[in-house]
Formats: sequence, structure tokens, C-alpha cells
Amino acid sequence: MKFPLAYDATTTRDDFVRLLPLATGQDDVQEIDGGFRGIGWSLRLTRIAPLEIGLVRLERHRVEIVFDGLSAEEQERFMQRFTLYYQRGGG
Repeated sequence: MKFPLAYDATTTRDDFVRLLPLATGQDDVQEIDGGFRGIGWSLRLTRIAPLEIGLVRLERHRVEIVFDGLSAEEQERFMQRFTLYYQRGGG
């Protein structure tokens, strides 16, 4: 399955960052210049316009992932785990 390497996520920055070590399986995630880096990947989280449904406003971010040195199979495993942790409401 091919996963997008950039997508919009309806989540708060704090919640996204809290889950990042679990989602990546790496405890040593580094925040550098507003982005995040781990072994074989880097990620940028950019705030975008909120999702508004009636009076409800939900924070959203653009998530962009870049891989460095991971095989196609490793990227696939990474993205399967990553998307599982950020999936809401059963997908």
C-alpha cells in the first residue's frame, strides 16, 4: 500500500508531539528548527486553517514526512505504525 508523505491532520500540536515517540517506535525523537527527526526520517508539522463544523473549531496541521536511508519495506512498516497511532474514529 502506498501512503501519502504529506497530509492534513486534525489534531493539536501538543497531542501530535505526545504521540510521536509511540507512533514512530523511537524514544529519541529530536525537535530541530520546528521539525522533528528520528532515525531514517524527518517530519514537519505546519499549522493550517482549523476545521469548522458549526460552532466547533478543531485545530489542524499539515504533516510532511521525508525518509532518508530507509528501504521501501522499512518506509511501509514505518507508515503503517505511524498512521495507526494517529487514526481517529476507526479510520
